[in-house]
Amino acid sequence: MTLVIVLWGSVGWASTRSNILVLGDSISAAYGIQREEGWVALLEERLQSQNAGWQVVNASVSGETTSGGLARLPTALATHNPGIVVIELGGNDGLRGYPIKRVQANLDALVEIAQADGRQVLLVGMQIPPNYGPRYTQAFAGMFTEIAKKRRVAVVPFLLDGVVFEPNMIQDDGIHPTALAQPALLENVWPTLLAMLGATPSSSAD
Repeated sequence: MTLVIVLWGSVGWASTRSNILVLGDSISAAYGIQREEGWVALLEERLQSQNAGWQVVNASVSGETTSGGLARLPTALATHNPGIVVIELGGNDGLRGYPIKRVQANLDALVEIAQADGRQVLLVGMQIPPNYGPRYTQAFAGMFTEIAKKRRVAVVPFLLDGVVFEPNMIQDDGIHPTALAQPALLENVWPTLLAMLGATPSSSAD
């Protein structure tokens, strides 16, 4: 289900395209917790509190892969006409052991499609457990930055940075972050996204 929250306020930050589209998997779909506890919902709250004038569209789906994202992205762009697209995909591909070249090609295509017509793109990276072997895990982690450099887009290398080894921040499945971890996920994204919004509030904790 796609959740659209309209944030009313001043238009100082907003552009003609005032939608931020988040295309992600279960991490952004708030799997295992209440939707309003997820980092995307917290982003909505922060923008609203700062009268940002942006609308957040959470088009994240649990279990989504990069190929699934490719199938859904054109319709999402046509429907919501976002000015910023946040792509948080690839984790499920990695957990299923899909070839790195295929995953990287899909992510690259997602960024290229999202960039069309002057949209800004934020690529949000993921890492996978070490049991997949150092060669695969290192290549997987590094592809997000490689794509970002190639396409000249913003990147957050690892959404779960500072969370994965912290007590009470990962659910019992060992994969998904708890509600307690969601503010940390937002803080991992916020500075980079803030630069894209072109504003500097007095505090990121506002």
